[in-house]
Order: sequence, then C-alpha cells, then structure tokens
Amino acid sequence: MIRIEGLVKHYGDVKAVRGINFEVNDGEILGFLGANGAGKSTTLKIMTSFLSPTAGNVYVNDLNILDHSLEIRKQIGYLPELNPLYTDMRVYDLLEFVAKIRGITGKSFKQAMAKVVEQCGLEGVVHKQVSALSKGYKQRLGLATAIIHDPKILILDEPVTGLDPNQIVEIRELIKELGREKMVIISSHILQEIEVTVDRIVIIHDGSIVADGTRDELMAGFLGKTQLTLEIKNATEGSLGKLSSEIEDVSVVRIEPVHGNHFVVMEYDKHHDPRETIFNLAKSENWVLLEMNPKKTQLEDIFRKLTLKGGAHA
Repeated sequence: MIRIEGLVKHYGDVKAVRGINFEVNDGEILGFLGANGAGKSTTLKIMTSFLSPTAGNVYVNDLNILDHSLEIRKQIGYLPELNPLYTDMRVYDLLEFVAKIRGITGKSFKQAMAKVVEQCGLEGVVHKQVSALSKGYKQRLGLATAIIHDPKILILDEPVTGLDPNQIVEIRELIKELGREKMVIISSHILQEIEVTVDRIVIIHDGSIVADGTRDELMAGFLGKTQLTLEIKNATEGSLGKLSSEIEDVSVVRIEPVHGNHFVVMEYDKHHDPRETIFNLAKSENWVLLEMNPKKTQLEDIFRKLTLKGGAHA
C-alpha cells in the first residue's frame, strides 16, 4: 500500500533523509527504528503529507503525495510524537471536533465514536476533561483521534515514550489489535517494544536505510560469534588451557579466578556449538561446572552496530 522511492529531505545544509527506498504491505506492522536525529520523524511527516520532500516521492495505493496530498491524508491516521490534544476539552468533545474536521457528523459520528471508544478502551473517561487523564489514557485518546475516520493506514511516532511499564503493555496490545485490520507503522528507539510488537523492521541511520527485514532475518544476517561464559570449580588455570587446546573452533577470551572458582569467557562460531564437548571435558577433568551461559546476538547488538558513529559504513 505504501511505496517510498528515492526520498530526500534537506533542511538547509542538513541532509535529514538521503534517498531512501522501501515498501510497506497491507496487513504489516512495521517497526521504523533509528537513533534520535536519524530521520525517522521527517520520513513519517513526509509520508503523511505534513512535509514536502526535497526529492523523491511516496505512493499510497498508487497515489503520490505531490499530486494527491488530500486524498492520501484521508487514508492515513497519524499520531505524532507530541500528542496534540486540547486539554481544556472533554474527551467526547475532542473526538466530536476531530470527527467534524474529517466530515463525520450525525449518525456516522455516533457510530465512529462508539467504535473508537470500544477499541481504545475509553468507556470510563468519555466525559472527563482531557487534562485529568493519565498519560496512558492520553495516548489512548490520541490513538482514537487518529483512527476515528477508520483509516487503513496508521502511523505512530514514538507511541510509548514516557509511559510506565503497565501503560506500555496496554498500548502495545492495543496496537496489535489495530494491526489486525490496518497497516501500522511504528517509529521508535525503544528496541524491546519494537521487538515484541512488529512483523518487520526497517532501521534508518544518518538519513539512510541500513537494514530491512523480519527480526529473524536481521538476526541471521548479523550473527557472528556467540559468547559463552563458564563458571568452573575445582580447576587450575593450567588445566583450563585444555578448553582451547582440545576443543575446536573456540577462542578463550579471558580466564578470571574469583573466590576459588574460575570464570571463563569463550567465543565460538554459530555453526560449532561446543557446549556438549565442554561438558564432557569437565567431567573427565573432575571439574564442577557451575554455569554455562551463552549470550547470543540481540536486536540491541545489531542496532548498535548499525547506528553507532561510523557503524553504518563499517
């Protein structure tokens, strides 16, 4: 439903977006990841016709944003990072106001209102002042204003920033529910949230796309060495040398004596898991193996590798 082609955005001498290309398909929940200042919000604002591009174009159902801005806005619901709520209004009045702007009145408004109140869990606060709502309910209300016209595309910029853990879980479940009937694009720098919410991840760094794929695809592409931590009792530092001399395809990073035991940090290639061999070696040497803990590549490791200064071009 959305196709981005050669998108460029400059703010004077600042190159915020540098010729990016990607597509988002119907039924996807897409995570748009990047550090602060990477170009996430600028890209979303162009996709929603809030900003015009310096070059390139965005196509929504084959309509482009340069020639069909108003038609595209009707198909998109957008919740920016700074939730734009009128705090001196009641929840009902705000939803009615937003609906009128969208041309939804009378019976159509009552139906739309009932639907978004149920979807966003606003039943108990409809007649409250917006200023009296918790941060979590304000986010729910922001989502309700973004979907009251029943758009097929929902774009959320940092939707869980500033929420407590319980509120984050509530908004996550709400987004997943909405994703069953809409295309959802979520911009965030909170990796744990993206990891459990989205179907696919696009990572942007310094205005350029540096990764695009499912979580498993990104992991497969970036898996390198797996780090293995051992805690061993009843071993001497000399005998621990057998970990490298008798086990193939592993490297011992360090050995540290701690309170009579030894901590050993090793690395091995993902295709040569040495744990069974290490267990058998420990048994033959009469070591007591207290811990054997592998640390595999995480999304955070991939993100840091791609977005640390110079990392995208390494």
